[in-house]
Amino acid sequence: MILDQIIERTKEDLALRKSQTPFEKLQELAAKNPREIKDAVKALKSSSDEPYRIIAEVKKASPSKGLIRQNFAPVEIAKEYEKGGANAISVLTEPHFFKGNLEYLSAIRRASSLPLLRKDFIVDEYQILEALVYGADFILLIAKALSAGELKRLLDYARSLGLEALVETHDEEDVEKSNFARAKIVGVNHRNLSTFEMDMSLCEKLFSKIKNASVIVAESGIYEHSQLKELHAQGADAFLIGEHFMRQEDLAKAVKTVKEG
Repeated sequence: MILDQIIERTKEDLALRKSQTPFEKLQELAAKNPREIKDAVKALKSSSDEPYRIIAEVKKASPSKGLIRQNFAPVEIAKEYEKGGANAISVLTEPHFFKGNLEYLSAIRRASSLPLLRKDFIVDEYQILEALVYGADFILLIAKALSAGELKRLLDYARSLGLEALVETHDEEDVEKSNFARAKIVGVNHRNLSTFEMDMSLCEKLFSKIKNASVIVAESGIYEHSQLKELHAQGADAFLIGEHFMRQEDLAKAVKTVKEG
């Protein structure tokens, strides 16, 4: 399974980074450079004047699609997203399968006022502390990759640093884990991370099972305004869109068109 391969590679990288920059050193860096954490829940919660909230993703490649954007300038992409009306920006930092980089996160942080999501395969507190140091306001936690206890432990640690988490689910078992962890931002990914198959009816099946969440996010396979209307009617506040935007020439216009119709 591809998810297992990515997690395995992530753990190998993590061991190397921990040996180069110990946890205590990261803590020192975080303490020396305090910053105001942006409120991801507030930014992504649907309201009557702005019902459709957009998390626009900075993504060069993916295991299912290969190279998505040849002309890849992360900071310029983020600026265009913000200009187009995005409410938050997701930054891929996984280097092998998605061609991401932690440096993209810090560079975008300097250029953007929006909440930033560290999109990666997070399995350890070290990665959460990294996310804080490099400028993220919230992190991705994939329920499928973690036990319920691990998910709760990592979410609690993120909150202890002032960060929030988008907890990604794909089935009822994942949703039960997110409920147990008391996730405030819960995503439903239409794409199965093991097979890459899409199920666009998942949100309808799972939304009613989600408890405690302040924000519900629909993820994957979203590319037009009519989908936002339909998914919002089912309960979605926000929409994580990556590949569709990455394939467009005019990014600001693409965000505006999907968001406003």
